[in-house]
Amino acid sequence: MERICLFPGTFDPVTKGHVDIIDRAVSLFDKLVIGIGTNSSKQPMFTLEQRCDWIKEIFKHEPRVVVEGYDGLTVDYCKKINAKYILRGIRYISDFEYEKAIADMNRMLSPDIETIFLTCSPEFSTISSTLVRDVIRNNGNVGLFVPKEVKF
Repeated sequence: MERICLFPGTFDPVTKGHVDIIDRAVSLFDKLVIGIGTNSSKQPMFTLEQRCDWIKEIFKHEPRVVVEGYDGLTVDYCKKINAKYILRGIRYISDFEYEKAIADMNRMLSPDIETIFLTCSPEFSTISSTLVRDVIRNNGNVGLFVPKEVKF
C-alpha cells in the first residue's frame, strides 16, 4: 500500500521553513501532497495558482512531491487522495499547542489518519509566512526567507 501524506497549509508565500520540512519529510513517504488549503479566516496575498507554481518549480526534480489546492476539511481531502498521514511543521512550543488541538480534532473525525509533527531546523524557526508578508508589504528584502523560485 502506497504511503501518502498530506502537508496542508496556505503557503502564502512558501518559505525556506516550508521547504526544509518538505525536504526532510519526502523520503518518509511514497507520495507527499502539498495541499494548499482555503482558510476562511485568512485572505491570501498570492493566488492559488502562483503558490502552486512556486512549489512545483522548487520540487520539479522530486517526483514524490505533488501540489494541489483544496477546500473543506483536511481529513476529507485526505480521504479523497487516500492519504493516511498529515504532516505539520513545528517551530515553537506555541505551534505545538495549536497543532495538537487540530490533530486531536482530526483524530476524532478520522481515527485512521495519523498526524506527524516535524520540528523546523533551527535556522528557519523564526520564519513565518505572516512575517514574510509584512516584509513584502513594506518593500523589504525577503531573499533570506523565501526560496529563489519565489518571485513577485
